[in-house]
Amino acid sequence: MLVINSYEEFASHLGEDLGCSEWITVDQQRINLFADATLDHQWIHVDTERAAKESPYKSTIAHGYLTLSLLPHLWDQIIQVNNIKMLVNYGMDKMRFGQPVITGNKIRLVTKLQNIQDLHGICKTEISFKIEIENERKPALQGVATFLYYFNK
Repeated sequence: MLVINSYEEFASHLGEDLGCSEWITVDQQRINLFADATLDHQWIHVDTERAAKESPYKSTIAHGYLTLSLLPHLWDQIIQVNNIKMLVNYGMDKMRFGQPVITGNKIRLVTKLQNIQDLHGICKTEISFKIEIENERKPALQGVATFLYYFNK
């Protein structure tokens, strides 16, 4: 795990791969809980019997936004930023869903520090990321996540 204690330490990693998370299994229970939380119960996600018969994947698949929502958990496995008051999710750019996560697949996050700026004491980072699927060539999701780190003075 990368440990960062200041803006200067963060900036020293500009252009570098920051690391990758552990693999996490996306199982049916997680998909069902996400469907309940978001009120998105489309059969392709929650009806295992119908999906086995009618889906081109012969299985249910994770919601794309479920895959995205795992980003903060996976990010916390890659980096520990100390000496901050708070972290704010600022935005997502160039986000693309490359292929579905089939129920039971394992995914992980791979990251690179694409850009960093000091905005009057606020550290703005742009992290290019891929959420990879184990044993698959195409990522499930890729894009650029922008975070604002408010370091203590």
